[in-house]
Amino acid sequence: MLQTISKRTAKLLLFSAALIWGSTFVFIKNSLDDVDPFFLAAMRFTIGALVLAVVLCKRLREINREIVKAGAEIGAHLFIAFAIQAIGMMGTTPSKNAFLSSWYAALVPILTWLFYRKRPERRQVLAALICVVGVGVISLSGGLSVAWGDIVSLCAAFFYATQILATEKHGHDLDIMLITMLEFAFAGLFGWIFQFAVHGMPCFSGITGPTWLAILYLGVMASSVAFLFQNVGQLNTDPSSAALILSLECVFGTIISVLFYGDELTVKLLFGFTLVFLGVLYSETGFAFLKKKEQ
Repeated sequence: MLQTISKRTAKLLLFSAALIWGSTFVFIKNSLDDVDPFFLAAMRFTIGALVLAVVLCKRLREINREIVKAGAEIGAHLFIAFAIQAIGMMGTTPSKNAFLSSWYAALVPILTWLFYRKRPERRQVLAALICVVGVGVISLSGGLSVAWGDIVSLCAAFFYATQILATEKHGHDLDIMLITMLEFAFAGLFGWIFQFAVHGMPCFSGITGPTWLAILYLGVMASSVAFLFQNVGQLNTDPSSAALILSLECVFGTIISVLFYGDELTVKLLFGFTLVFLGVLYSETGFAFLKKKEQ
């Protein structure tokens, strides 16, 4: 069982998870100079699964058929989302990829309506429209053209949304930590299958030291540690605060890519980023954190 912690510690964990995920966009962009997206997915999630397997070693005997099926289904969504996002990174900048991929927060209520017939709230529809406008501001360049990497990044957002729905489908009745471990294991397996099918045996000798460090960071910190921080933090704070803090991933992604990758932060991009961030934030929280608590 997860240990109960103070709200201050919980928010620190959520803040740390958002910071870690925000930093991954630059790591992914730089790694793709040496490796293929499928290899990167295979290595990242294999490492993540192994780390969680060590942490959960005493609970592995509790794995049953239902948990395996849930892990396989969610892992498939996660692999597709990450692989598409990595491919999209080749045709756009880390900051734009971060914000366009974050559109999943507005897509979730829409997909819930389509698949589960649960009508979204009015604010969720408005949030989606705000995000659409922001995406247009970010992606459209002179002559109303769109970079191919921007379109692919938006596709990644769709599959991140379906991954969330798949987790919601299975996570309430089964051990979420064991599901997460198997989710990583299957995502890694799918990565290896596509790597060998499309690119064959990877050339390990051509991978530089910095890329190996980036892969290790993605596997340990961005997968195992960040997801553990999110799970523990969400259980020990209110949902509105948790969603607000985690949505800072987009902001961190832009700040880090501007500081360390050299992205140019123009007024146009800043305006688009602000719209997408506000849309995501409104979709997740309804700006409830701005309302004063009743005395």
